[in-house]
Amino acid sequence: MRILGLDPGLARMGWGVIDISGTRLSHVGHGVLASDPKSGLGMRLLVLHSALCAVIAELRPDAIAVEQAFVHKDPSAALKLGHARAVALLAGAQAELEIAEYTPNQIKKCVVGAGHAGKEQVQAMVQRLLPAIRVQSFDAADALAAAIAHGHLAQTRARIAVALA
Repeated sequence: MRILGLDPGLARMGWGVIDISGTRLSHVGHGVLASDPKSGLGMRLLVLHSALCAVIAELRPDAIAVEQAFVHKDPSAALKLGHARAVALLAGAQAELEIAEYTPNQIKKCVVGAGHAGKEQVQAMVQRLLPAIRVQSFDAADALAAAIAHGHLAQTRARIAVALA
């Protein structure tokens, strides 16, 4: 299964693609999509959508795992993050991909073992699980973590479904 993980953001949207076969993880690609803060909202969303659609077309994932919004108190930041998440969900739906959403704590718990792990811990664990690569960006590391979490959780759900059948 090929999974595209996404860490949505209006300024920077992290993405990471892995292949998972059994318990074996393989890195396919990762990066950060950026929009110009000086541009209007519509143009920024278009830039992110176009770039994300290009990643999907090139790497052809089977599923996407999108990190859910987490915003402390700033309603403006929550709204901007919501727009970026909508772009991610729309691109996945247009490509007819399986779409999964996970809270940051679910992703951290699955990848690091602690739901309140810091970005440095997530990045270090992604590096440990995918040792052949160097992930410099927290955004890309978070996206790869979302993909890894989905891979593990999807396999668990499949085993449970077989056991219940």
